[in-house]
Amino acid sequence: MGKRRLKPGPDPDFPWLSEYERFAFPAALHAEGDIIGVGGNLSPGMLLSAYEQGIFPWYNADEPVIWQSPNPRFVIFPGQLHVSSSMEKILRRGDFAVSFDRDFPAVIAGCAEVPRPGQDGTWITDDIVAAYTALHRAGWVHSAEAWDGGNLAGGCYGIRLGNVFVGESMFARKSNASKAAFITLARTLFADKLAFIDCQVPTPHLERLGGEEIPRREYLFLLEEILAAAEPDFDGASRRGHWGALYGRP
Repeated sequence: MGKRRLKPGPDPDFPWLSEYERFAFPAALHAEGDIIGVGGNLSPGMLLSAYEQGIFPWYNADEPVIWQSPNPRFVIFPGQLHVSSSMEKILRRGDFAVSFDRDFPAVIAGCAEVPRPGQDGTWITDDIVAAYTALHRAGWVHSAEAWDGGNLAGGCYGIRLGNVFVGESMFARKSNASKAAFITLARTLFADKLAFIDCQVPTPHLERLGGEEIPRREYLFLLEEILAAAEPDFDGASRRGHWGALYGRP
């Protein structure tokens, strides 16, 4: 993340970090704005370093990688998840069959294809898809899928670090499909002792589901405390989180 003029996308000259290597970003705690740094790449170690420090990549296709840590931060805590009575009926009826990690490539592709109000194109570029697919294969990134018959109707994906889940994106091809996937995932994670879901920035959709804003300082201290309770072992497995609950295993 040097001072030279950077081309769009990841910097090909920046060192590639494996999932076992880490990079120290400028401290988000002392940042004046949301942008923490510009440049670098989307290698596994770079992404994991960012999330562990309360930072994530968010940039347009014509920009270099921009690392951000919003202030305030938008989160959902256990007990605050709100499910409307109409949505409860949809879930009880089983209008959608919800699975986990059944088709991550289709979920991230669906998220990339959905038009966003006020956005020209998508921030989920080919580089983003490749980077998060690599982390999915390594066991860090997970998806939830809502199926209507044999068709993927919606879904969401994000990264789990210990007892924190950072939601990245969601999409729906049928009304309420993304909600069904997200709510089912959230309930499963909260039952698995998740401390909170980081929604990053507010949206009306997530506000209705119980999201709330907290100061970035509070978020960073909380994140540090939770990750300290799940210090990585030699292969990082403890911070990957315990995913047995998602697949019906103890």
